[in-house]
Amino acid sequence: MTSIQKKIWLLASVVLSIMAAIWIALTYYNQKSQDQYNDILQRYLRMNEVTIASQQLVAALNNYLRSPTPKQMEELQAREDTLRQTKFEVQSLRNTDNDFELSNYVHLIDSLVGTTDRSLLLFQEEKDAEASGKAFSEATRIAMYISEMTLTLIDKELNTYDRFYRGIIEQSEALKRLGMWLLLLITFLLALFTYWFSLSITRPVLTLIQAAKELSRGRFDLKIEVASNDEISFLAKMFDRMRININNLIVEIQEKAQLEKELQQSKLLLQESQLRSLQSQINPHFLFNTLDTISKKAYLEGSEETSDLLVNVADLLRYNLKRLDRSVTLYDEVRVLRQYIEIQMARFSERLQFYTEIDESCLHVQMPGLTLQPIVENAVIHSIEPREEGGVIWFRVIDGPDRVTLEIEDDGPGIADHKVRGIMEEHTFETEGHSTGIGFSNVVKRLRLFYGIPDVLDIESVAGSGTKIVLKLPKIRGSEAYVQDLDRG
Repeated sequence: MTSIQKKIWLLASVVLSIMAAIWIALTYYNQKSQDQYNDILQRYLRMNEVTIASQQLVAALNNYLRSPTPKQMEELQAREDTLRQTKFEVQSLRNTDNDFELSNYVHLIDSLVGTTDRSLLLFQEEKDAEASGKAFSEATRIAMYISEMTLTLIDKELNTYDRFYRGIIEQSEALKRLGMWLLLLITFLLALFTYWFSLSITRPVLTLIQAAKELSRGRFDLKIEVASNDEISFLAKMFDRMRININNLIVEIQEKAQLEKELQQSKLLLQESQLRSLQSQINPHFLFNTLDTISKKAYLEGSEETSDLLVNVADLLRYNLKRLDRSVTLYDEVRVLRQYIEIQMARFSERLQFYTEIDESCLHVQMPGLTLQPIVENAVIHSIEPREEGGVIWFRVIDGPDRVTLEIEDDGPGIADHKVRGIMEEHTFETEGHSTGIGFSNVVKRLRLFYGIPDVLDIESVAGSGTKIVLKLPKIRGSEAYVQDLDRG
């Protein structure tokens, strides 16, 4: 772990430790208060359960006396067991403040259970309905006393825990004040620690920035020193070593300047001879003008076909010289391709058959110059020239949602698998001597560089069954799509 990473981890550890300590303390006091609240609430609920159980017991006894069925008897026994259980739970609430009242409370519960049993006994065994009714009335009064005693005990509990409630409120206020002071203290300490931490990183960086400014002004004699024990110190040492190397290099350059001056004089003499040689070469414009003159002369002499052929050759040469380093539209490429095919048809006559299926709406798509002609030329050289009967070439332009598909297909002998792999991997082994001087692999490379994606060309070839070259041209190049996304955003 690097020194800067250690500092960052130290800062994160301090912050996390403080946050964890505060969270643990707040959680502890909150849980403590919550447990106390829950304990008091359980006391109230247990007392209230006694009232509910006593009333349910009286109601169950009344139902049985009216309709003495086994089901009513089971309900009465269940209510009586519930009341006995609540009595044991209430006894656990005894303290010094409610000892007397709670003892009377328990006696009332026992009296209610005994009165209920006596009423039931008189009704079942002695068949004395009047005495059983009196016992039931007494049980009803005891249940009312239990309800009143419950309210008395709850009131007693409220008086007993009044100080406790006030203590909890005061404790909450004290915790709030303590939290505010802790927050201010922690904020102050973290600010100091962060300031120290930032200085330990920014001071060396500022020193390096100042040194870089001096170097940009050409002062290579100032030593760079950084007083730290981290990666920035190592970077400063390397920066100083670079300064020394540059200074030494400048001295070497100055020493070699004189030698370079002498060499320049000899190069000037050589360049003069090269210029004279270049002046003797044919000017391309002179060549174009000459071809145009020959074309017009042939037209005036009645050789219209020869005139058209010369015009196509001149346009093709002009396009090849001007369009190799820039993008063009598919319309321009198709136009030049047709001129090239007219030249080849004049050469091969009926041996070459060329068919097109072009979607005119796609001709605005941008693409690298000189893309279609080298591919078709490759088909002419390998599929038309070697065969006495000639062959057929198909050219198709198909529109798609995101891409325009161009298909160039021939019925030649096909391309071997290892050559297909070589072309897709941009290896150069095609036949030299093409009129454009551009190989198939060069076309693949230029397409990938132009669109910025590798999936732009496929080759489908079967030995003896011809070859199909499929170009998948995006309608929008990668950089243009990025700009359009920014505009929409």
